Amino acid sequence: MRALQIAAAGMAAQQTRVEVISNNLANMNTTGYNARRAEFADLHYQQVARPGSINATDGTVLPTGIQMGLGVRPTAVSMILAQGAVAQTGGDLDVAIEGRGYLEITLPNGTAAYTRDGGLKRTGDGLIVTSDGFPVVPNITIPEETQSISINADGEVYAFFDDRVEPEQLGQFNLAGFTNPKGLEAIGSNMFVESPASGPPAISEPGVDGLGTFRQGYLEESSVDPVKEVTDLIEAQRGYELNSKVISAADQMLGATVQIR
Repeated sequence: MRALQIAAAGMAAQQTRVEVISNNLANMNTTGYNARRAEFADLHYQQVARPGSINATDGTVLPTGIQMGLGVRPTAVSMILAQGAVAQTGGDLDVAIEGRGYLEITLPNGTAAYTRDGGLKRTGDGLIVTSDGFPVVPNITIPEETQSISINADGEVYAFFDDRVEPEQLGQFNLAGFTNPKGLEAIGSNMFVESPASGPPAISEPGVDGLGTFRQGYLEESSVDPVKEVTDLIEAQRGYELNSKVISAADQMLGATVQIR
């Protein structure tokens, strides 16, 4: 009886959907997090009678045929590219990216990674790094005697000193754009790495080539919509229950068949 395997595939699909939703809800307060969505496709079909085949009885053509579906399978967990709300923090090194683009950072092994988490920090040597201590590209060091920092919309970093009227420009943050940002490989800690699906990064100044701009003193909040996620969770739960009822019904039918004398 195919119903058992089909319903089991349906339960596995709904379980995958629940796991994706639970990860979204767990990251509803994660800076720069984009919600994910589970996507599915039907499995191949058993062609009992192909559409358009000839009816052997009278020679007519079957208009639809008999195609028995064999269940469902997950095809992707896709990232929903939506701008999260921008919340004011007042931090000198907090920057929100308004629009497309990612900050480039350097991992300990020298690999480039990318993030939208603009909660930057300063090391004891004055180097600007992420919350995990990875330096932001290009390396910008804040002098020890700096009184305040200013980062404009173009990513230019300025330092103000007590004994000078004019600020000193320390450097400029660039942004990385991708042909297919959904193809980036997530490695955790709000970071992504390039993949064959994403294409190579196109590094450019903020506001150029369709990239966004910076806003100092703000952070991009998660784009997760809790109300929608809870609604989807209820729907997935109901789908799981319905598939389990199909298994119970198929089991009862098999039991009735066995008991025939």
